[in-house]
Amino acid sequence: MPDFLAPRSWKPMPRRHDPDRRDRIINAALAVIAEGGVAGTSHRRVAERAGVPLGSMTYHFTSMDELLREAFTRFAERVSERFTARLSAVVRREQLASAIVALVHEDLVAGPDDLVLTLELYTLAARKPAFRQITHEWMRRSRAVLERHVDARTAHKLDALIEGLFIHVSLDATPHGRDVTRDAVLRFLSP
Repeated sequence: MPDFLAPRSWKPMPRRHDPDRRDRIINAALAVIAEGGVAGTSHRRVAERAGVPLGSMTYHFTSMDELLREAFTRFAERVSERFTARLSAVVRREQLASAIVALVHEDLVAGPDDLVLTLELYTLAARKPAFRQITHEWMRRSRAVLERHVDARTAHKLDALIEGLFIHVSLDATPHGRDVTRDAVLRFLSP
């Protein structure tokens, strides 16, 4: 009998220890979403980007929605951390406008994909109510930090102003400068 037909004892393949695989998949999902949107995101594309076998996708995530929730939650937390860091440094109310200008022109656009990911999350939350929890939690965290400096009602409106300014600065064909942002914030905060 030729050697290749001889019975062999079966040995399981050793499992590769890869403790960062789940994190790589989540980060790869964010990169794929930034490139092609939620609609262009698939298990196969994410697995290829993460450099993992396709089977890892269903091992770590029961569905695409679960992966999207994890990815957008990570993204929202990352942006919230920048927001919190910037506004936590404010000691006096007079510093608040400068901090908000820095948020709009620096922190909220710190990553090259931040605008696209933000808008993709908003679109997904508008279409699928289950994703609104991510945006609600993100807004709650932002408002809580703002409430250290202004009352709750003002924090709610100021959060919306910051978001609008960020989108306009990011998308306008001729984006306004820091001076226009500062003026808008000061007008808003004046008694």
